[in-house]
Amino acid sequence: MPDYTPPHDDPNALEPPSKSELKRRMTALQNLGEALTALSDKQLQKVPIEDVRLLEAIHEAQRISSNSARRRHLQFIGKLMRDIDAEPIAAALSAMDQEQHRHAAHFKGLEQLRDRLLSEGPDTIGDVVERWPATDRQHLRNLLLQAQREQKRGQAPAAARKLFRYLRELSSAAGEGAAAEAGDDDAS
Repeated sequence: MPDYTPPHDDPNALEPPSKSELKRRMTALQNLGEALTALSDKQLQKVPIEDVRLLEAIHEAQRISSNSARRRHLQFIGKLMRDIDAEPIAAALSAMDQEQHRHAAHFKGLEQLRDRLLSEGPDTIGDVVERWPATDRQHLRNLLLQAQREQKRGQAPAAARKLFRYLRELSSAAGEGAAAEAGDDDAS
C-alpha cells in the first residue's frame, strides 16, 4: 500500500501549485517565447538571453513556415524557458513595448500638429516657433503653403510629407521623444 499522508490543516503549509496553475505558467512561457520569435535580430540582441540553445531555437522558429511544425517548436521553446529565469526577458520585452508606444504617440502628435497646420493655415506657425525656437519660419511657411495648394488641387500630398519630415527634424533636434527611424514612412 502506498504511503499517503492526508494534507494537514496547517494554514501556513505551502501547497504545490495545481495542475491548472502549472499549465498557465507553461502557456505564459510559451507565449513569451512566441513574442521573442516575432522580434528582429537587432531587437533580439537587446534581450538578455544567456541560454545558447534557447537563442538557436528562437532563430530556428523564425525560419519555420509550417503551422504545425511552428506550434511544436514554440512548445519546445516554452520547455527551454522553464529552465531559465524569464523575468529579465519579460522585463526587456515590456520596456521595448513601452518605447514603441512612446514612439507611436510622439509620431501621432507630430501628425496632428501637421494636420492642424494644414487646416488652420499660417496663423499657427507661431505655435510651432514657440515650441521649437530654432524653426526656420520662412521654410515652414513655404512648406505649409505648398501643401495647402496641393490639397486644394487634389494632388498627392508630397509637400505634406515634407512638412511632416521638417516637423520631425525639429522635434529630434530639440531632443523630444524618440527620433523617428530612417525606415519609418509618413502617414498622410
